[in-house]
Amino acid sequence: MPNSLAGGQVPNPTLDAFDLVDRSLRNAGTSCSIPGLEEGGTDPRTFSQLKNTDQLKEVGMVSRLRQVVSSFLKACGLLASLYFFICSLDILSSAFQLLGSKMAGDIFKDNVVLSNPVAGLVIGVLVTVLVQSSSTSSSIVVSMVASKLLTVQVSVPIIMGVNVGTSITSTLVSMAQSGDRDDFQRAFSGSAVHGIFNWLTVLVLLPLESATAALERLSELALGAASLQPGGQAPDILKALTRPFTHLIIQLDSSVITGSVTNNTTNSSLIKHWCGFRGEMPQGSSEECGLFSPCTERNSSASPEDRLLCHHLFAGSELTDLAVGFILLAGSLLVLCVCLVLIVKLLNSVLQGRIAQAVKTVINADFPFPFGWLSGYLAILVGAGLTFLLQSSSVFTAAIVPLMGVGVIDLERAYPLFLGSNIGTTTTALLAALASPADMLLFAVQVALIHFFFNLAGILLWYLVPVLRLPIPLAKRFGNLTAQYRWVAIVYLLFTFLLLPLAAFGLSLAGGSVLAAVGGPLVGLVLLIILVNVLQRHRPSWLPRCLQSWAWLPLWLHSLEPWDRLMTSCCPCRACSNSHMTSKVAHCYENPQVIASQQL
Repeated sequence: MPNSLAGGQVPNPTLDAFDLVDRSLRNAGTSCSIPGLEEGGTDPRTFSQLKNTDQLKEVGMVSRLRQVVSSFLKACGLLASLYFFICSLDILSSAFQLLGSKMAGDIFKDNVVLSNPVAGLVIGVLVTVLVQSSSTSSSIVVSMVASKLLTVQVSVPIIMGVNVGTSITSTLVSMAQSGDRDDFQRAFSGSAVHGIFNWLTVLVLLPLESATAALERLSELALGAASLQPGGQAPDILKALTRPFTHLIIQLDSSVITGSVTNNTTNSSLIKHWCGFRGEMPQGSSEECGLFSPCTERNSSASPEDRLLCHHLFAGSELTDLAVGFILLAGSLLVLCVCLVLIVKLLNSVLQGRIAQAVKTVINADFPFPFGWLSGYLAILVGAGLTFLLQSSSVFTAAIVPLMGVGVIDLERAYPLFLGSNIGTTTTALLAALASPADMLLFAVQVALIHFFFNLAGILLWYLVPVLRLPIPLAKRFGNLTAQYRWVAIVYLLFTFLLLPLAAFGLSLAGGSVLAAVGGPLVGLVLLIILVNVLQRHRPSWLPRCLQSWAWLPLWLHSLEPWDRLMTSCCPCRACSNSHMTSKVAHCYENPQVIASQQL
């Protein structure tokens, strides 16, 4: 090594590191071999080793048996963690419905505000975030259209907002993996690509729909071409597995939310206390009666001696919906985080070495040339089929995010899976709409078709042409940013799903002219900044000298370092601060001597 340095050649540290690893692996391999078995009869210890062959076989059998038992226990633990993870998502949705159902009903009552397309979009986002269920939000829209409280044209922006709001679940799940920086980077990129796709689709289709009513007309043509016959409901496989456990915790009557909007409610409480009458089968929940045809509320329609009390934790409780909602929210979030940590740990334990490589290769494999482009479309079909079987896009996307965090699924493969999940949840709603009553059938099917065509148009926009798959690079850059500054993820969550919709909703209350006067320049400024940033990276010569760099601006306007110091000083723990390794990497990238000494 000194001779090579004296020759004036700088060794490549990466290659030397690989050589050292290879030599250490070779040495480890030879040192682990059993002497005598490889040397033949030249070693006098050969006979003593051969005498212990049976003992070695017994040790080998015991170790294999231990491995089998360990793998079986890990698989059982993984399935149990996944089961309680899905149940906690269901209870989390119930908690949000208890906390935000009345607010959601009040929001939907203002028809003047709903006539504004931007306000309708924002209301769809807010209501879906509040109730954590796109099915509940869609059923509210269908009920209002069937009750002549909304027109189909007004309901289209609300359906777009419902599609955006449902992506918050995967974002919340990715936040639970913030303990490890690399896992968090991959997981948050996966959750962000879903939200970015939905927002980009809305930005293109909302103005187009406001100008031409393309989705409404297309749904009318599809209804005219098809002969509607009421059919059965979609297969309820997932809820059939989780309902025995979740119904021991809480049972809700979702028709109360719809009734509060249409002024037909008969009970102010969303918690089901009475599940049937004496002499007949107990009624499980309103979900068993169809997505758009909730069961008739029987909590107060019969005498107390004829009613049967529900068998769940809060059936006989006198707590308010708000108190029960907070209890369920805290408990479900705790169970959700614990199950997610267990799932990640077990996946990291099971998916190691060749197993991890084999699973990753199979999931991310492509068809051979020249049919490689079909792999993504097959992933879309797989995502749609699994979502259709699971009856929940939130559960499917929430299950994909941890797999992305441990590195099993790449972002390029998860992207078409998410797109297929959007299609799958609309087909489920379409079949559920066919099971609705006759007076709501046309409206339910038309709303489901609008939702389907909206997601299909998004796939045609942002996946059909590979160059236009913008959500993938945007999600990668956003994942890198959140890995360096973890507080950005919280800001993104609050800004995207709460602050920005509330600001747009407040401006829409002031009128369409105020919204256009304030929102128009802001949107134009954001688009201009994005264009300048793109040109700075790729064509800086096209810009004036003053715009080729943002260095003339104050530091807090073009860098997150001052904000990071502020957030770090305000954060009571070290969870928001950057690690030593991150600062070291940043120093290496910012040091000209280090950059000059490396081959870029």
